[in-house]
Amino acid sequence: MPAVRVTAVEAYSRLAGIYDEIVVDLPSYYRWAAFLHELWHSDAAAVHAVLDVCCGTGLMAQELVARGYRVVGVDGSATMLSRARRLLGPKAVLIQQTLPDLNVDGIFDAAISTFDGLNYLTPAQLRATLVAISRQLRSGGWLVFDLHTDTMMDFTKSNPVVSGNSDGHQFAIVSAVDVRARTCDTRIDVTRTADGDTFTERHRQYFFTDQQVRTALVEAGFGRLTVTDEYSQEPADASTLRATWTARRVGEIVNTCGSTKIF
Repeated sequence: MPAVRVTAVEAYSRLAGIYDEIVVDLPSYYRWAAFLHELWHSDAAAVHAVLDVCCGTGLMAQELVARGYRVVGVDGSATMLSRARRLLGPKAVLIQQTLPDLNVDGIFDAAISTFDGLNYLTPAQLRATLVAISRQLRSGGWLVFDLHTDTMMDFTKSNPVVSGNSDGHQFAIVSAVDVRARTCDTRIDVTRTADGDTFTERHRQYFFTDQQVRTALVEAGFGRLTVTDEYSQEPADASTLRATWTARRVGEIVNTCGSTKIF
């Protein structure tokens, strides 16, 4: 039998077209948006404008727009943004930028990053990204994001292969976890069953320690930190696979001679 030729492609290029069908747990976005909506109702200053960082195909933006929020989406993948525009319509504000570069017009009441988007940053990029997000928020503005936990790292190491069939495609997600480096290198192989067309994408995620995240948030001018179990009011614990971080912007961020100071 001849070997099947697998074409390597840029991350989130061809996968974007079937991302929601084989990767995403679609009902989660409704639940996550409901959590955010309830959370933001506690803010006397009100939340209207939301910056969706790593917005992907626009599923979270769609849920928030349906609840009356003005959402601007940012993502590094042009193909993901193209699918988001088809979902959200031609008037949606969608911007292609690659973190930690973030320069969006306007100041926002809240910023979000869902479905472990920030896990694809290095520790240095995470620190720089949190500073960049802070500059986009009003005083008291919200930052809510999720990250994979050490429990997820251990689970992935113990379950390195996930495969299945969905929407006319066969897929295999193969992960290699380096616990000492706190990284996960993932290869996603997809075959279209109708004609055997095959491609593969490679991704790297980083597992941050709680202390790394807390320090980065404080240095970026955030306070009132809480960590809960996946968009719930339950505190994160040893069983948590996806932790939700909530923080509030507490001060001005000013660059001085290459250093960052909080006032």
